[in-house]
Amino acid sequence: MNAWRSDIADIDLADRLFAPHYAEALVRACGVIPTMVRSGPSDEAEAVSQLLPGEEFAVLDITGGWAWGYCRLDHRVGYVEAIELAEPLETTHIVIEAQAPVQANADPLSPPLSFLPMGSRLHGRVQGAVLEFEGGFVPLSYLRSVDAPEEDPVAVAQRLMGALYRRGGRSLHGIDCSGLVQLALQLCGIDCPRDTVDQRALGERVPDGAGLRRGDLLFCEDHVGMMVDDRMAIQVSPEAQKVTVEPFSCAQPAGSEEGLERRRLAR
Repeated sequence: MNAWRSDIADIDLADRLFAPHYAEALVRACGVIPTMVRSGPSDEAEAVSQLLPGEEFAVLDITGGWAWGYCRLDHRVGYVEAIELAEPLETTHIVIEAQAPVQANADPLSPPLSFLPMGSRLHGRVQGAVLEFEGGFVPLSYLRSVDAPEEDPVAVAQRLMGALYRRGGRSLHGIDCSGLVQLALQLCGIDCPRDTVDQRALGERVPDGAGLRRGDLLFCEDHVGMMVDDRMAIQVSPEAQKVTVEPFSCAQPAGSEEGLERRRLAR
């Protein structure tokens, strides 16, 4: 049984906002290549998130080759290139390692044709030691069944050690601080918003003077990290610009007096 859960006061706010549009939305899914979700219909627009293979996107409008809508997993609104979207399939397995090889046949030792990032959602059939899906074959050692979530979000986040910072990113090839926390919690079956400001509603505040423990979340300005133990945190380091384990640091703007906020998920 999963030992972690979250308490979010108003996690279904986006559901209520978009409820009138559900019937008219065209549900599609990200293809085999991750695609950025942008603030406008242009490759130059700010990246606000990233769709991973198999994740669903509710399309409300398509103009000029760009689909506008929202990510069904976390209701992040934005634009994605319509050509990157495909017919959705029911998820049977999820990639749990930093990346998983896609092979041309069922031999688990065959060379990879490509790789799928952590969090990719697949629909397939188990054949011995591999999963056969529409894009090829993936060794089961890189996957878990959709109904068997991970137990420790910290261990999940640590599989992305060294991943470089990328605004809006959610994969080994580029990730931001809130994306790291979201991905780690999602693989443990915990609903998690996309943005740091909304993640501050997770769990309960850790009282001043109380010690920190594994899995506690630390917030400062728009930065978030997750405690590995009572001293060290895993985060997208503002200084190193990559995923590291170190004492929690926060790049505060000049003149900011915001203090550290500490949150604990119920266990």
